[in-house]
Amino acid sequence: MKANVPGRDLTIGVFSPSSPISATTPIRYERGVQYLQSRGYKVVCGSPYGKKDFYRSGSIQERAQEFNALLHDPNVDILMAAIGGNNTNSLLPYIDYEYLKTHPKIIIGYSDVTALLLAIYAKTGLVTFYGPTAAASFGEFPPFVDWTFQSFDCMVKGLTPIPYLYEKPPVWTDEFIDWSSQNRSKTPCPNNWICVHPGVCRGRLIGGNLNTMEGFFGTDYMPEIKKGDILLLEDSLKDACTIERSFSLLKLAGVFDRIGGILLGKHEKFDDNSTHRKPYEILLEVLGEYDFPILADFDCCHTHPMLTLPIGCEVLLDAANKKVMLLESPLNTM
Repeated sequence: MKANVPGRDLTIGVFSPSSPISATTPIRYERGVQYLQSRGYKVVCGSPYGKKDFYRSGSIQERAQEFNALLHDPNVDILMAAIGGNNTNSLLPYIDYEYLKTHPKIIIGYSDVTALLLAIYAKTGLVTFYGPTAAASFGEFPPFVDWTFQSFDCMVKGLTPIPYLYEKPPVWTDEFIDWSSQNRSKTPCPNNWICVHPGVCRGRLIGGNLNTMEGFFGTDYMPEIKKGDILLLEDSLKDACTIERSFSLLKLAGVFDRIGGILLGKHEKFDDNSTHRKPYEILLEVLGEYDFPILADFDCCHTHPMLTLPIGCEVLLDAANKKVMLLESPLNTM
């Protein structure tokens, strides 16, 4: 995959690996599709469009077949998830990894889509993108959707200069408004990235949604976390006792013995269980004696806007100066 050819619109194939958002909240789904079209992208919707099988968009085989069909479609350049959910890990044995090795495409999503992003990277070595989804991200209102789009558009078209320094959005939000009735932009909050522990490191970016990783951790679909890696972690709608357990899993598995640093995303609607503790404070308690750079509240998660991060690329993390810099082009690996 190379940078966009001038004069040619890129085509996005939208797949639904878990939740049936096009059926349950069609207004959100359609607004996201229309936004992408208004910005010059062609959009093709996968086969479960408008359908649902109770809590999911289709059977395991139907969802895997949808992804593989879009993968094999020569007109589709980008495979973007409609939204996440809880069951993307069910698809991992059925993805056509061998075809993807020889016909690389941009694969993008976040949250539960972490399973697919990391499995593809583990099985093919192809850089994948932790970034926006069609409904959850591009169904949002301006200005947040515009900032999310700018990061996505520059990244997938190869328009970011390398090295590329990520800019902190001026504001952010995790306000809840029912998607079926939302008719306004969400209330903005002043933005800040938090240096939890100072230091500078550079290494391969790996990770994603921590709760999702627990669904395939220790399998062949989870990339080996290596010495010096920068670990990306984010979660949503969890409470303090749950994330302590999740952070502790990483410690017990020896992950913290190998990594060079942590990039911790904002936690949407975090429930502190009346402890008044932030997720990064719980992380520090779990870590104990470890000493590496940690930057928290980065905009790479369920909150808006969302910055697009390439999984598998080398990045530089300077926690004290709150800098995250991409050191290599993700499109050069395709």
